Parts: sequence; structure tokens; C-alpha cells
Amino acid sequence: MGALVKLIDAILLVFFTVIAIAAPFLDAQTCLPIDLFPDVLVELKLWYTREYGDYLVAEKPSFFVGLVWLELLFQWPLSIANLYAIVTGKCWLRTTCLIYGVSAFTSMIAILAELMGSHKASDKLLMLYSPFLGFAVLAILRGLLHSGKTTTASRRPGLNRKKMV
Repeated sequence: MGALVKLIDAILLVFFTVIAIAAPFLDAQTCLPIDLFPDVLVELKLWYTREYGDYLVAEKPSFFVGLVWLELLFQWPLSIANLYAIVTGKCWLRTTCLIYGVSAFTSMIAILAELMGSHKASDKLLMLYSPFLGFAVLAILRGLLHSGKTTTASRRPGLNRKKMV
């Protein structure tokens, strides 16, 4: 079990690093004024939109803008907390991974339902978004797995002693 947890942590470390960088510099362009960003980042976002045909980024439907706000205000800080917890071995990683995973999973289901239901999305675009659903499931799984580092109340001898009156 310990090896599986370490593998998941390694994968999530890379994923959370990508989110920690991409969310404020690329995704934020969806809902913040474009003149806040350097030209190179704006051009990168425009290239991505053309290359993958991401009509959600181009058209900015209200539900998508709302999900980007959710990412920026809730998921992005959690991704940074998860990075810190993975690197330092904090015991609260399970909790923050579970919270992040459930939130990201919910968002990705809405986005993928739109992409598949609209019939506007290319296979290339679907292949780009689909892994994010997998990473969300992986974060949920990590939140549910015990790494062996945490101690429960039943294992702490001080808490199991009866009080003498």
C-alpha cells in the first residue's frame, strides 16, 4: 500500500504543479481583464484556443466562467496546499486531496458533458480535457487511502488510558 501511495503522490505532485502554474496565468484569462496579462501569455492562450478548437475558452459561456472562478478561488489554493503537503509529508494531505478531487471531478463532469453533448468538440479537445477527470479521481483515491503516517486515537496510548478519579 505504501508504494501505491508514493506513486499516486508523485503523479499528483506533477499535476498540482501544473495547476498551480496554469490556473493564475492561463485559466484566469477567461474571467479577468486580458490587459492584466503579459502579451506572451495572451498569445499562448490564443494559440491553444485555435490549436485545440476550445470553444469554451473562446465563447466563455457563463457556466464555464463560473467553473473557472471556482478553480481560481477554491481549487487553486487547494492545489498549492496539496503541493506543500506532499513535499513536507503533512497528515492533512488526505483531507485536502479529497476536497480538491471531489470539486474538480464535479467541474470536469459538467465540462465533459457539455463537450460531448454539444457535438462541437473535436476528439483532440476531448483527449485534452479527459485526463483532468482522471487526475480528479486520483486525488479522491489519495484522499481515501491511508499512507501509514497518520496515527489514530486507538493507536495513541495516552488517549486509551482510563482516567483515575
